[in-house]
Amino acid sequence: MQLRYVILYVPDVPATMAFYAEAFGLERGFLHESGTFGEMVTGATKLCFTAVSLMEQIGKQVATTPPALPSFELAFETEDVAAALARALAAGASLVQGVERMDWGQTTAYVRSPEGTLVEICTPVTA
Repeated sequence: MQLRYVILYVPDVPATMAFYAEAFGLERGFLHESGTFGEMVTGATKLCFTAVSLMEQIGKQVATTPPALPSFELAFETEDVAAALARALAAGASLVQGVERMDWGQTTAYVRSPEGTLVEICTPVTA
């Protein structure tokens, strides 16, 4: 099996896609004409967004607000965490943790996106 895509449920798909494009440099792959589903180009695995309203329309119950303590995070890898963090903050992300060097050789920072997702910005893990 291969992980093909991850879907986040959000109130406003076009606005969320615009944020991820501006904050992390992701390219929009597809946005349905209804504005209720979209995909960002992220390599082999796509990052997708579905409107909470669409899920309700098809009878699926989903969380409408992010939990205070998230159970997952997205991670975007880069060689320059500080520059990527500055870009994300300028695009409207909220700072969770500034740039830190981890004991295992990785540099990380954390932000929360406007729809509430915890996002790690990190370098590749080194030996």
